[in-house]
Amino acid sequence: MITTDPIADFLTRVRNAIKARHRVVEIPASNIKKAITQVLYDKGFIQSYKFEDTAPQGVIKIALKYNPVTKQPAIVDLKRVSKPGLRKYAGTTEIPRVLNGLGIAIVSTSKGVMTDKEARALKVGGEVLCYVY
Repeated sequence: MITTDPIADFLTRVRNAIKARHRVVEIPASNIKKAITQVLYDKGFIQSYKFEDTAPQGVIKIALKYNPVTKQPAIVDLKRVSKPGLRKYAGTTEIPRVLNGLGIAIVSTSKGVMTDKEARALKVGGEVLCYVY
C-alpha cells in the first residue's frame, strides 16, 4: 500500500490503536518512522518497541503505554504539523512549545530527528513534524 504521507499514516495507526485500547501496534518501517519511534520511547510516551526485518520493508512493533491504575494512555493526542502539501519549518528561535512544555514537538533537523527542547539546546531549526502530548 502506497501512502502519500507515511508519517501521517504512522501517527494515525498509533492514534487508532490507543482509542481501541490495543497493547501493540504494527507499522511498516522506514528510517524516519524509526527515528520518531525512538524519540517517543526516550520521552516515555511508549512502553517499548521492536524492529523486525522479516518483510522487505520491515515492521515496527510498538507496545503502547497505559497508566496501570486509571488505564489512561500516556499519549493523549498526536497532531501532524508539517504536511506534504504545506511544509512547516521553524528556526531555532521559532520552534513552538507544546502545552507550555508539557508536550513535545518532534523536529527533523540537520542533526537528526529530535524534540523541540533538544533542538533549542543545540541551536538548530528544521521541519516540525508533529506534536505529541
